[in-house]
Amino acid sequence: MRVRHFDRLGNGGLDFTELGFGSAPLGNLYRPISEDEAQAVLEAAWDGGIRYYDTAPLYGLGLSETRLNRFLRGKRRDDYVLSTKIGRLLQVCAPEERTGIGKFFDTPSRREVYDYSRDGVLRSFEASLERLGVDRVDILFAHDLDIFTHGSKETADARIEEFMASGYDALVSLRDQGVIKAFGAGINEWEMAQALAERGDFDIFLLAGRYTLLEQEALNSFLPLCEQRGIGIVLGGPYNSGILATGAKPGAMYNYSEAPPEILKRVERIEAMCARHGVRLIEAALRFPFAHYSVVSVIPGGQRVSEVVSNLELMKADNPAAFWQDLKAEGLLHPAAPTPEASLDARSG
Repeated sequence: MRVRHFDRLGNGGLDFTELGFGSAPLGNLYRPISEDEAQAVLEAAWDGGIRYYDTAPLYGLGLSETRLNRFLRGKRRDDYVLSTKIGRLLQVCAPEERTGIGKFFDTPSRREVYDYSRDGVLRSFEASLERLGVDRVDILFAHDLDIFTHGSKETADARIEEFMASGYDALVSLRDQGVIKAFGAGINEWEMAQALAERGDFDIFLLAGRYTLLEQEALNSFLPLCEQRGIGIVLGGPYNSGILATGAKPGAMYNYSEAPPEILKRVERIEAMCARHGVRLIEAALRFPFAHYSVVSVIPGGQRVSEVVSNLELMKADNPAAFWQDLKAEGLLHPAAPTPEASLDARSG
Protein backbone atom coordinates (compact mmCIF):
# COMPACT_ATOMS: atom_id res chain seq x y z
CA MET A 1 0.00 0.00 0.00
CA ARG A 2 1.44 3.35 -1.02
CA VAL A 3 1.79 6.02 1.67
CA ARG A 4 1.38 9.78 1.36
CA HIS A 5 3.27 11.81 3.91
CA PHE A 6 1.48 14.96 5.04
CA ASP A 7 3.30 17.55 7.13
CA ARG A 8 1.81 21.00 6.70
CA LEU A 9 3.23 22.45 9.93
CA GLY A 10 6.62 20.78 10.20
CA ASN A 11 5.55 18.85 13.30
CA GLY A 12 6.48 15.46 11.91
CA GLY A 13 3.23 15.06 10.09
CA LEU A 14 1.26 11.92 9.37
CA ASP A 15 1.67 8.99 7.00
CA PHE A 16 -1.63 8.18 5.28
CA THR A 17 -2.11 4.97 3.39
CA GLU A 18 -3.68 5.97 0.09
CA LEU A 19 -6.65 3.78 0.89
CA GLY A 20 -8.10 4.47 4.31
CA PHE A 21 -11.13 3.05 6.08
CA GLY A 22 -14.28 5.07 6.71
CA SER A 23 -16.02 3.41 9.63
CA ALA A 24 -19.57 4.80 9.33
CA PRO A 25 -20.79 1.40 8.03
CA LEU A 26 -19.53 -0.22 11.23
CA GLY A 27 -22.13 1.85 13.10
CA ASN A 28 -24.81 -0.40 11.58
CA LEU A 29 -25.46 2.07 8.80
CA TYR A 30 -28.56 0.94 6.84
CA ARG A 31 -28.32 -2.61 8.23
CA PRO A 32 -27.14 -4.21 11.46
CA ILE A 33 -23.97 -6.27 11.43
CA SER A 34 -22.64 -8.49 14.19
CA GLU A 35 -19.59 -7.75 16.31
CA ASP A 36 -17.75 -10.62 14.65
CA GLU A 37 -18.58 -9.26 11.17
CA ALA A 38 -17.34 -5.81 12.13
CA GLN A 39 -14.05 -7.18 13.46
CA ALA A 40 -13.56 -9.35 10.38
CA VAL A 41 -14.01 -6.29 8.16
CA LEU A 42 -11.45 -4.32 10.16
CA GLU A 43 -8.96 -7.19 10.13
CA ALA A 44 -9.35 -7.53 6.35
CA ALA A 45 -8.55 -3.83 6.00
CA TRP A 46 -5.46 -4.19 8.22
CA ASP A 47 -4.29 -7.32 6.42
CA GLY A 48 -4.60 -5.41 3.13
CA GLY A 49 -2.24 -2.71 4.40
CA ILE A 50 -4.76 -0.03 5.39
CA ARG A 51 -3.42 2.06 8.26
CA TYR A 52 -5.75 5.08 8.34
CA TYR A 53 -9.08 4.78 10.16
CA ASP A 54 -11.72 7.49 10.43
CA THR A 55 -14.69 7.46 12.77
CA ALA A 56 -17.14 9.78 14.57
CA PRO A 57 -19.50 9.77 17.54
CA LEU A 58 -22.43 9.95 15.11
CA TYR A 59 -21.62 6.62 13.45
CA GLY A 60 -23.90 4.22 15.28
CA LEU A 61 -24.15 6.70 18.17
CA GLY A 62 -20.81 5.59 19.53
CA LEU A 63 -20.92 2.03 18.17
CA SER A 64 -18.31 2.62 15.47
CA GLU A 65 -15.84 4.02 17.98
CA THR A 66 -16.35 1.14 20.44
CA ARG A 67 -15.90 -1.42 17.67
CA LEU A 68 -12.63 0.26 16.72
CA ASN A 69 -11.65 0.05 20.40
CA ARG A 70 -11.73 -3.74 20.30
CA PHE A 71 -9.88 -3.87 16.98
CA LEU A 72 -7.13 -1.37 17.83
CA ARG A 73 -6.44 -2.72 21.29
CA GLY A 74 -3.83 -5.16 19.99
CA LYS A 75 -2.17 -2.71 17.60
CA ARG A 76 0.85 -0.48 18.28
CA ARG A 77 -0.42 3.09 18.46
CA ASP A 78 2.33 4.38 16.18
CA ASP A 79 1.36 1.92 13.43
CA TYR A 80 -1.83 3.68 12.34
CA VAL A 81 -3.44 7.08 11.85
CA LEU A 82 -6.76 7.72 13.60
CA SER A 83 -9.28 10.52 13.19
CA THR A 84 -12.60 11.23 14.85
CA LYS A 85 -14.93 14.21 15.01
CA ILE A 86 -16.41 16.84 17.27
CA GLY A 87 -19.63 18.86 17.07
CA ARG A 88 -22.07 16.36 18.54
CA LEU A 89 -22.49 15.20 22.12
CA LEU A 90 -24.40 11.99 22.77
CA GLN A 91 -27.10 11.97 25.44
CA VAL A 92 -28.87 8.93 26.86
CA CYS A 93 -32.50 8.91 25.77
CA ALA A 94 -35.55 6.69 25.35
CA PRO A 95 -35.20 4.23 22.43
CA GLU A 96 -37.86 6.00 20.39
CA GLU A 97 -36.01 9.31 20.72
CA ARG A 98 -32.63 8.14 19.48
CA THR A 99 -30.92 9.79 16.54
CA GLY A 100 -30.79 8.06 13.18
CA ILE A 101 -33.87 5.82 13.36
CA GLY A 102 -34.13 4.17 9.95
CA LYS A 103 -30.50 4.98 9.16
CA PHE A 104 -28.55 3.38 12.01
CA PHE A 105 -29.81 0.07 13.39
CA ASP A 106 -29.41 -1.67 16.77
CA THR A 107 -27.49 1.21 18.30
CA PRO A 108 -27.31 2.52 21.85
CA SER A 109 -30.25 4.74 22.81
CA ARG A 110 -28.56 8.09 22.35
CA ARG A 111 -29.57 11.37 20.78
CA GLU A 112 -27.24 13.89 19.23
CA VAL A 113 -26.88 17.35 20.69
CA TYR A 114 -25.01 19.78 18.47
CA ASP A 115 -22.32 21.64 20.34
CA TYR A 116 -19.48 23.37 18.50
CA SER A 117 -18.35 25.43 21.49
CA ARG A 118 -15.00 25.11 23.23
CA ASP A 119 -16.58 23.12 26.04
CA GLY A 120 -18.41 20.94 23.53
CA VAL A 121 -15.19 20.23 21.62
CA LEU A 122 -13.31 19.18 24.75
CA ARG A 123 -16.18 17.07 26.11
CA SER A 124 -16.64 15.33 22.77
CA PHE A 125 -12.91 14.67 22.46
CA GLU A 126 -12.74 13.19 25.96
CA ALA A 127 -15.76 10.94 25.32
CA SER A 128 -14.27 9.72 22.04
CA LEU A 129 -10.99 8.82 23.74
CA GLU A 130 -12.96 6.74 26.25
CA ARG A 131 -15.02 4.96 23.57
CA LEU A 132 -11.94 4.33 21.41
CA GLY A 133 -9.81 3.21 24.33
CA VAL A 134 -6.77 5.13 23.09
CA ASP A 135 -4.54 7.79 24.60
CA ARG A 136 -4.62 10.03 21.57
CA VAL A 137 -6.13 10.61 18.16
CA ASP A 138 -4.18 12.19 15.33
CA ILE A 139 -6.86 14.36 13.73
CA LEU A 140 -10.06 16.00 14.95
CA PHE A 141 -12.62 17.07 12.38
CA ALA A 142 -15.46 19.50 13.13
CA HIS A 143 -18.36 17.41 11.88
CA ASP A 144 -21.08 18.49 9.46
CA LEU A 145 -20.85 22.27 9.46
CA ASP A 146 -22.93 22.25 6.29
CA ILE A 147 -26.32 22.83 4.74
CA PHE A 148 -26.95 19.12 4.11
CA THR A 149 -26.93 18.45 7.85
CA HIS A 150 -28.50 21.61 9.26
CA GLY A 151 -31.16 22.15 6.61
CA SER A 152 -30.46 25.72 5.50
CA LYS A 153 -27.55 28.01 4.83
CA GLU A 154 -28.71 30.30 7.63
CA THR A 155 -28.59 27.51 10.21
CA ALA A 156 -25.29 26.18 8.88
CA ASP A 157 -23.81 29.68 9.00
CA ALA A 158 -24.99 30.06 12.61
CA ARG A 159 -23.27 26.79 13.51
CA ILE A 160 -20.08 27.99 11.84
CA GLU A 161 -20.25 31.21 13.87
CA GLU A 162 -20.67 29.17 17.05
CA PHE A 163 -17.67 27.04 16.11
CA MET A 164 -15.41 29.92 15.10
CA ALA A 165 -16.29 31.81 18.29
CA SER A 166 -14.75 29.18 20.60
CA GLY A 167 -14.62 25.61 19.33
CA TYR A 168 -12.07 26.57 16.69
CA ASP A 169 -9.74 27.99 19.35
CA ALA A 170 -9.97 24.74 21.30
CA LEU A 171 -8.77 22.78 18.26
CA VAL A 172 -5.95 25.26 17.63
CA SER A 173 -4.88 24.87 21.26
CA LEU A 174 -4.95 21.06 21.09
CA ARG A 175 -2.83 21.17 17.95
CA ASP A 176 -0.38 23.73 19.32
CA GLN A 177 0.10 21.66 22.48
CA GLY A 178 0.82 18.57 20.39
CA VAL A 179 -2.24 16.73 21.71
CA ILE A 180 -3.36 16.24 18.09
CA LYS A 181 -1.29 16.49 14.92
CA ALA A 182 -3.88 18.26 12.79
CA PHE A 183 -7.47 19.45 12.71
CA GLY A 184 -10.04 20.33 10.12
CA ALA A 185 -13.65 19.68 9.25
CA GLY A 186 -15.68 16.81 7.83
CA ILE A 187 -18.02 18.44 5.34
CA ASN A 188 -20.67 17.43 2.81
CA GLU A 189 -20.27 20.56 0.64
CA TRP A 190 -17.04 21.99 -0.72
CA GLU A 191 -18.51 25.51 -0.58
CA MET A 192 -18.83 25.34 3.21
CA ALA A 193 -15.36 23.84 3.48
CA GLN A 194 -14.02 26.77 1.48
CA ALA A 195 -15.84 29.23 3.75
CA LEU A 196 -14.09 27.68 6.73
CA ALA A 197 -10.70 27.59 5.01
CA GLU A 198 -10.98 31.30 4.27
CA ARG A 199 -11.59 32.08 7.95
CA GLY A 200 -9.13 29.89 9.79
CA ASP A 201 -5.89 27.93 9.81
CA PHE A 202 -7.22 24.48 8.93
CA ASP A 203 -4.87 21.61 8.14
CA ILE A 204 -7.10 19.07 6.48
CA PHE A 205 -10.67 18.56 5.31
CA LEU A 206 -12.65 15.37 4.98
CA LEU A 207 -14.76 16.09 1.92
CA ALA A 208 -17.63 13.63 1.49
CA GLY A 209 -18.57 12.88 -2.11
CA ARG A 210 -17.80 16.28 -3.58
CA TYR A 211 -14.72 15.44 -5.62
CA THR A 212 -15.49 12.30 -7.54
CA LEU A 213 -15.68 10.92 -11.05
CA LEU A 214 -19.17 12.40 -11.10
CA GLU A 215 -18.52 15.82 -9.52
CA GLN A 216 -15.53 18.14 -9.83
CA GLU A 217 -16.89 21.63 -9.13
CA ALA A 218 -14.49 21.84 -6.18
CA LEU A 219 -11.75 22.40 -8.77
CA ASN A 220 -13.13 25.85 -9.55
CA SER A 221 -11.94 27.46 -6.33
CA PHE A 222 -11.75 25.21 -3.26
CA LEU A 223 -9.09 22.73 -4.33
CA PRO A 224 -6.81 25.45 -5.75
CA LEU A 225 -7.08 27.20 -2.36
CA CYS A 226 -6.09 23.95 -0.64
CA GLU A 227 -3.04 23.60 -2.88
CA GLN A 228 -2.05 27.19 -2.20
CA ARG A 229 -2.25 26.75 1.57
CA GLY A 230 -0.97 23.19 1.79
CA ILE A 231 -4.29 21.88 3.09
CA GLY A 232 -4.81 18.15 2.76
CA ILE A 233 -7.97 16.40 1.62
CA VAL A 234 -9.33 13.09 2.83
CA LEU A 235 -11.90 12.05 0.25
CA GLY A 236 -14.94 10.23 1.58
CA GLY A 237 -17.77 8.83 -0.51
CA PRO A 238 -15.81 8.17 -3.73
CA TYR A 239 -18.81 6.28 -5.11
CA ASN A 240 -21.27 9.12 -4.39
CA SER A 241 -23.22 6.90 -1.96
CA GLY A 242 -23.29 3.99 -4.37
CA ILE A 243 -24.11 4.97 -7.94
CA LEU A 244 -20.47 4.94 -9.07
CA ALA A 245 -20.19 1.40 -7.76
CA THR A 246 -23.51 0.00 -8.98
CA GLY A 247 -23.93 2.03 -12.16
CA ALA A 248 -27.08 3.81 -13.31
CA LYS A 249 -29.56 1.08 -12.48
CA PRO A 250 -33.09 1.66 -11.10
CA GLY A 251 -32.96 2.64 -7.44
CA ALA A 252 -29.26 3.54 -7.55
CA MET A 253 -28.22 5.69 -4.59
CA TYR A 254 -26.70 9.14 -4.94
CA ASN A 255 -25.90 11.42 -2.01
CA TYR A 256 -27.78 9.12 0.42
CA SER A 257 -30.99 9.17 -1.66
CA GLU A 258 -32.33 7.64 -4.86
CA ALA A 259 -30.49 9.17 -7.82
CA PRO A 260 -32.45 11.80 -9.80
CA PRO A 261 -32.83 11.46 -13.60
CA GLU A 262 -30.08 13.94 -14.48
CA ILE A 263 -27.55 12.03 -12.36
CA LEU A 264 -28.61 8.70 -13.85
CA LYS A 265 -28.16 10.12 -17.33
CA ARG A 266 -24.66 11.45 -16.60
CA VAL A 267 -23.57 8.16 -15.06
CA GLU A 268 -24.93 6.29 -18.08
CA ARG A 269 -22.69 8.42 -20.30
CA ILE A 270 -19.67 7.72 -18.08
CA GLU A 271 -20.52 4.01 -18.17
CA ALA A 272 -20.62 4.10 -21.97
CA MET A 273 -17.13 5.61 -22.00
CA CYS A 274 -15.95 2.92 -19.58
CA ALA A 275 -17.32 0.22 -21.88
CA ARG A 276 -15.57 1.78 -24.87
CA HIS A 277 -12.20 1.55 -23.12
CA GLY A 278 -12.70 -1.72 -21.26
CA VAL A 279 -12.68 0.03 -17.87
CA ARG A 280 -14.92 -0.82 -14.92
CA LEU A 281 -16.89 2.15 -13.59
CA ILE A 282 -16.12 1.31 -9.97
CA GLU A 283 -12.35 1.11 -10.55
CA ALA A 284 -12.29 4.44 -12.39
CA ALA A 285 -14.31 6.00 -9.57
CA LEU A 286 -11.88 4.82 -6.90
CA ARG A 287 -8.73 5.70 -8.83
CA PHE A 288 -9.77 9.17 -10.01
CA PRO A 289 -9.45 11.23 -6.77
CA PHE A 290 -5.91 10.05 -6.03
CA ALA A 291 -4.58 12.07 -8.96
CA HIS A 292 -5.12 15.38 -7.16
CA TYR A 293 -2.08 16.57 -5.24
CA SER A 294 -4.06 17.62 -2.16
CA VAL A 295 -5.75 14.24 -1.67
CA VAL A 296 -3.90 12.29 1.04
CA SER A 297 -6.31 9.36 1.36
CA VAL A 298 -9.59 8.00 0.03
CA ILE A 299 -11.87 6.24 2.53
CA PRO A 300 -14.65 4.17 0.96
CA GLY A 301 -15.49 2.10 4.05
CA GLY A 302 -17.27 -1.24 3.90
CA GLN A 303 -19.64 -3.50 5.84
CA ARG A 304 -18.48 -6.78 4.35
CA VAL A 305 -15.07 -8.37 4.01
CA SER A 306 -15.78 -8.76 0.30
CA GLU A 307 -16.21 -4.99 -0.06
CA VAL A 308 -12.87 -4.31 1.60
CA VAL A 309 -11.14 -6.92 -0.55
CA SER A 310 -12.77 -5.44 -3.67
CA ASN A 311 -11.52 -1.94 -2.82
CA LEU A 312 -8.01 -3.28 -2.28
CA GLU A 313 -8.10 -5.05 -5.65
CA LEU A 314 -9.42 -1.94 -7.39
CA MET A 315 -6.33 -0.05 -6.23
CA LYS A 316 -4.34 -2.13 -8.70
CA ALA A 317 -6.29 -0.83 -11.69
CA ASP A 318 -4.35 0.96 -14.41
CA ASN A 319 -6.78 2.84 -16.64
CA PRO A 320 -5.53 3.97 -20.07
CA ALA A 321 -4.71 7.62 -20.64
CA ALA A 322 -7.11 7.69 -23.61
CA PHE A 323 -10.00 6.92 -21.27
CA TRP A 324 -9.41 10.05 -19.19
CA GLN A 325 -8.76 12.14 -22.28
CA ASP A 326 -12.04 11.04 -23.85
CA LEU A 327 -13.97 11.82 -20.67
CA LYS A 328 -12.68 15.38 -20.87
CA ALA A 329 -13.39 15.61 -24.59
CA GLU A 330 -17.02 14.59 -23.94
CA GLY A 331 -17.44 17.12 -21.12
CA LEU A 332 -17.70 14.36 -18.53
CA LEU A 333 -14.62 15.46 -16.60
CA HIS A 334 -13.53 18.93 -15.56
CA PRO A 335 -10.88 20.18 -18.02
CA ALA A 336 -8.53 21.02 -15.12
CA ALA A 337 -8.92 17.67 -13.37
CA PRO A 338 -5.61 15.85 -12.79
CA THR A 339 -5.90 12.28 -14.04
CA PRO A 340 -4.27 9.11 -12.71
CA GLU A 341 -1.95 8.38 -15.59
CA ALA A 342 -0.06 11.61 -14.81
CA SER A 343 -0.26 11.51 -11.02
CA LEU A 344 3.25 10.63 -9.85
CA ASP A 345 3.20 12.26 -6.44
CA ALA A 346 6.36 13.44 -4.76
CA ARG A 347 4.82 12.66 -1.37
CA SER A 348 4.20 9.00 -2.15
CA GLY A 349 6.49 6.30 -0.91
